[in-house]
Amino acid sequence: MGGKSRTPGFGLMVIGNEILDGRRRDAHFQAAFELLAERRLALRYALYLPDDTDTIAAHLRWAFARPFPFFSCGGIGGTPDDLTRTAAARAAETTLELHPEALAIVTGRFGEAGLTSARRRMLEFPRGAGLIPNPVNQVPGFRFRNGYFVPGFPRMARPMMAWVLDTLYEPGPERCAVTLTLFDAREGDLGELMDWFTESFPGVSFSSLPRLMDDGFELDLGVAGPPAEVGAAVEALQARLEADGIAWRRCGK
Repeated sequence: MGGKSRTPGFGLMVIGNEILDGRRRDAHFQAAFELLAERRLALRYALYLPDDTDTIAAHLRWAFARPFPFFSCGGIGGTPDDLTRTAAARAAETTLELHPEALAIVTGRFGEAGLTSARRRMLEFPRGAGLIPNPVNQVPGFRFRNGYFVPGFPRMARPMMAWVLDTLYEPGPERCAVTLTLFDAREGDLGELMDWFTESFPGVSFSSLPRLMDDGFELDLGVAGPPAEVGAAVEALQARLEADGIAWRRCGK
């Protein structure tokens, strides 16, 4: 399998009409976010897609071209609305084929008599795909290009995503985050300050989140990234705020 890869983060796709029409609440976003955060990796995007082959294929084609990997949750079962395998093959301009190792695993789990047509369809992956072990019922997911395809059942998907992260990827570098809460401040009045900060410290992540309070406005300025760079950036930002006479409170290390 080789050494572990490094990545700045993962994308996430959640597939299923039941999520979009409200029949089920999504649990994959929180699971992916927590698993990645525990390993100091970022969640780079999250998409929610319907059970439509053309739509899924178009977004997979986009995701395959991204410079980082992604998880795809849902649509790999054996029912007519499970379209992710077909969409992945279409996006990569390849074909589906029965995976012999997956067939051996599932036959060992259910026996020859239990190898229904639906279960057999679940073992057809895009040509060249590898497997992702499923500790719940042993029916594997698959990995293909930079995508990792797991079931729509959160109880299965979470440990399978954890396996991908722990087996194939290094944890991310140390990061820290600091928030400065500005009192009685509005974003529209601080454009020049924000431009100065982002131009001066491009190596950190910056965010501005306003909040309406009962007695006025507050503004959270967030800085995240490598500890040394965050420390220098926050120190400079605090000095600028003090020079401009803007009151603030610091949260985070």
